[in-house]
Amino acid sequence: MPVVAVVNRKGGSGKTTLATHLAAWFANGGHAAMLGDVDFQGSAQAWLRRRAGQEAVRGKPIVGWSADPRNVLRPPAGVTHVVLDTPGGLRGLDLAKVVMTADAILLPVCHSVFDRDSAADCYAELKALPRVASGRCKVAAVGMRLDARTRADDVLRQWADGIGLPFIGVIRETQGYVRCVEQGLSLFDMPPSKVQSDLDQWKPIFEWLEPVLKPVPAPAGAAAPVPRVMSAPAPMADPATAPVPASRPPPAPRPAVVVQVPADVLEGPPRREGLASRLGSWLGLPPLRRLRHRNL
Repeated sequence: MPVVAVVNRKGGSGKTTLATHLAAWFANGGHAAMLGDVDFQGSAQAWLRRRAGQEAVRGKPIVGWSADPRNVLRPPAGVTHVVLDTPGGLRGLDLAKVVMTADAILLPVCHSVFDRDSAADCYAELKALPRVASGRCKVAAVGMRLDARTRADDVLRQWADGIGLPFIGVIRETQGYVRCVEQGLSLFDMPPSKVQSDLDQWKPIFEWLEPVLKPVPAPAGAAAPVPRVMSAPAPMADPATAPVPASRPPPAPRPAVVVQVPADVLEGPPRREGLASRLGSWLGLPPLRRLRHRNL
C-alpha cells in the first residue's frame, strides 16, 4: 500500500491543495484512496465534507481519516492508496513518525525566498532520517502557485538543483483550483476539455510517482526461485544391532604400545614434610599420625 505524504514546515505553501488533488486522482483511477489529515486545522477533512454532496464524484469515494502527528496509526482496512496532509511546523520526532509510514514525500514550494529557505531547512532534516537517506522514502519538490508570466519556474529549478532536491513539476496559479476546492472537487473531477492545460502540468508529477506507487517487476529472463524440498531424515539404527556393511571390512585391532617409564618418574619427587613433622623430628617426638592413632 503506497503512502504519499505532503510535507512543508511553512504554512500556506499549498500542501492541502496538492494532497486533495492527489487523493482525487487516485479515486478517479479506481483506487480505494484515503486522505489522512494530520493537520490539526482539518482543512482536508473540510474539503471531504464538501465533496460528499457532489454528484460529479458519485462512485469515486475518498476515505477520510484524522490522525495525530504524534501517533500516526495504521490506515483502515480496504484502503490501497494513502495521501497524508501534514501541518506546518512539522519537525523532529513528529516528522520522523510521518516519514516512517511514507514511501514518497512531496515538498510544495512557493516562489518567495522565505518559502525556499523554509523548504531547504525541511529538506535538510528529511535527508538526515534513515528512510530518506537509504532511498526507501523518496523526496521531491513541486512548485506551487507560480505565475506563468514570470521566471519563477526557472528560479525554483535552479534553487532545487543547488541543494540536490529533485524538482518534478510546477502547478501554476489559476482560478480553477480555487473554484474546485470550494466545492470539494479537484481538476480531475472536471471535464478535461475545460482544464486540459492545467492537467498537463500534473503529468511529470505522476511519472515521478509511478515507480513508487507500483511494485517493481522482476527483470525479464530472471529465473523464478525454486522451492527447496527437504526430505525426511532416515531413522537412526541401534549401534548394538546395526549390521556392518558388507563392502566395508571390520577394522583391524590396533597393536598394543608399551611405554617404559623410569622408576624415578613413577616414584615422583620426595614428599615435602609439613611444619608439624619437621618440629616432631627436631624434638624427637613420634610422627603425628602415630600420636593420633595412639590417642584413639
